[in-house]
This record gives sequence, structure tokens and C-alpha cells, in this order.
Amino acid sequence: MTGATQKRDLRTGRSLWADSPGLGVPARPLKAAVAVDVAIVGAGISGAFMAQELARDHSVVVLDRRPPLMGSTIASTALLQWEIDLPLTELSRQIGPAKAKRAYQRSRKAVDDLKRIVAGERIVCGLHDKATLYLAGDAYGWRALEAEAEARAAIGLESEFLKAADLRERFDIDRTGAILSQGSAGADPARLAAGLLRRAAADGASIHSPVEVLEAVSDPDGVTLLTDAGHAVRARTVVFCCGYEFPKGVPTPGAEVISTWALASTPRPRSPGWLKDTLVWEASDPYLYFRMSRDGRLIVGGEDEQSPDAHADPAKLKRKCETIARKLKRLLPGEDFEIDYNWAGAFGESATGLPSIAPVPDMDHAWAVMGFGGNGITYSVIASQIVSAAIRGRSDPDADLYRP
Repeated sequence: MTGATQKRDLRTGRSLWADSPGLGVPARPLKAAVAVDVAIVGAGISGAFMAQELARDHSVVVLDRRPPLMGSTIASTALLQWEIDLPLTELSRQIGPAKAKRAYQRSRKAVDDLKRIVAGERIVCGLHDKATLYLAGDAYGWRALEAEAEARAAIGLESEFLKAADLRERFDIDRTGAILSQGSAGADPARLAAGLLRRAAADGASIHSPVEVLEAVSDPDGVTLLTDAGHAVRARTVVFCCGYEFPKGVPTPGAEVISTWALASTPRPRSPGWLKDTLVWEASDPYLYFRMSRDGRLIVGGEDEQSPDAHADPAKLKRKCETIARKLKRLLPGEDFEIDYNWAGAFGESATGLPSIAPVPDMDHAWAVMGFGGNGITYSVIASQIVSAAIRGRSDPDADLYRP
């Protein structure tokens, strides 16, 4: 492999997070019919944030056809950014400056809220504050990034434009420019989701797996979920937290599921200080993105492809990860690394980079949360806030931003 030494025992097709400690979640089969205030379909990061938020004052059941955490959560690279895939300047052109400003500011607040939840619940998940470096690329050059930095700074977001010379001096990266932003983070997504689900269980939530929901039927008083376990789940409200999988019957205009690839290096004893404290991504299509874990692993992803199932191809996994490694080596020629894990997964994107958090059309008492874009974990926080407010009879001031 160009630019990297390939290990003989490379853990091909296995996510780094699958081997994390502390992934135990108190899940069990569904052996009887249940009636609750809220049924959550999906035991990944979105369902975990939702359950943790609602279990404090509602009876909650969480259902998943897989073991908990084993959907898109386990495939995440967990760059916990407030930056949205679509730059503020472009998003302003698409949805208007006022809404774009609110979307960016809400995303920034969500990262702070995530950190507060992790600290308050004492969840051990390797959470670490990081800056973000957004590099000029073939989609947006240095002039566009300079304008973007000014637009962000004008609405109170900590962003600084770096010229090429400054970028080389501070980061030893050769690009025409970049935006340096503050306030993001990195974490282990599987340990984060597991910790949230355990906190929800401690507050009375029950978690059932494997259980597949075959049909959802609503009436004026609630929703009945028919399952493959042969037992029905009755809820006043159901929330589909399906990540990058589209629930049947839920419209997703302008959204699609694509494939993405990632790798993780072996732990590295020495690295530049900035690399330990900075998330990096580029304004290219497809774009490269990477960060360093707290134990010194480079976690790198990219090479997205407009196909919902290309990630299942083992031969493509090898080729894609070779390409990712070459790109990283070209960007950081002084950094040697040895590949330890590589994996692939489904990924959802929308025309605006914003998620869908909305009631299900033609189904009373039902919500669907679909975390389109590279901010899936950040959007999971926002979804838990918007949906929980509605269930409690309140309105969220930004709910309109996430209606498809």
C-alpha cells in the first residue's frame, strides 16, 4: 500500500469501535406485549440520545432488529463537528441567510450540549475537545473559504481564515488556504451510545433486541407496533431513529443513501501536537477527513460513492482504503502509519446537509429522525431536543429547519 505499511493481521471489514471496552447494554428479547409512553425504533446513537432524554419522565421502550450500536453508529468516524457539510455561504443561498444562521448556531450549541450531557452523566467515551481545520479543495478554493470564514465570524462562530503561508507554518500542510474553527470534539461513538443507553435503562427504559418492527398502525390515541417477536408494542408516541436507513412510508425529498469507507492506524507514540487536537477535512468531492484518537490512532475516512450498497463489496473496501491512505500520505508526507482496521458503511446525505427531524406524514403520534450529512451525532442531540419538546407539549424554536 502506497504511503503505509499493511499489517498481515489487518482487521478487514471490522470497525475500530467494535473492539472498544464498555459496550455492554442491558438488551433482551421481547417476550410479552408492552405498553409505554414512547417507543423508540433504533438502538444506535440517535435512539440512545432520544432514550436518555425521555426516560427521565416517560416510560420508554427501545427496539432494534440488530444488537444495540451495530448499525451506522459502529461505522462512524465520530468527528463531532458543528460545521455543516454545506458551507454557511452556500446554505444561505439555498434556504436564506436567517435560516442558515440559525442552523449553524444550533449545530454549534448542540456540540456544547453533547459535552454537557457526557460530563453530567459521567459517560466514559474518550470525549476530547478539538479544533477543526477545513482545507481548500476542488469544491471550494481559498477565496470561497476566506468568504466563509468571514460569514461565520459575523454570526459569532469562532473561525479564522489561514493563508497558504500560515497553513504551512502552523500545520505543515501545503494547500492554498484553510479555515481554523474552535469548539468541536472527538469521541468513541460506540461507548458514547452504550453509555447513554445504560443511563436510560437506569431511568427505567427497556431495551429489546433483536426485534424487527413489521408494521406500525396509528389511531387517535397512539401507535401499535407489530413485531417479528409475535408481541405488539403499544405507545402514545413512536420515534423512528433509523440513522441512515429510510423507514418505509417516510418521504425523504432530496436525500439519498450512499457508501463511505474508513480506516484506523495502529497507535502511534509520537505525533505533532496539532494533530492530537484538530479534526481535519477538505472542501473537495469526494473529501478526505481524519482525526487522531486519544490513544494515538489516525482515524481516516472518505471516498464516498453514490451507491447505497457499494460498501458491502470486499474488493472495493481494499481499493477505497488504499486510495484513502495515499491521499493522507500526500497531505501529510512526514507522517508514517500502519493500518490496523478498515471498514465501510452506509451514509445519508441531503441537498442542504441538514437532517430530517419531523412527524411522519399520514401517521399520527409518530416521528422520524434521519441524520443526513456528516454531523450525524451532533444532529442526534438536536433531534432528542426537538422531539422531546414536542412530546412534552412544547415547541422548539428551530424545529422548522429540519422539516423536509
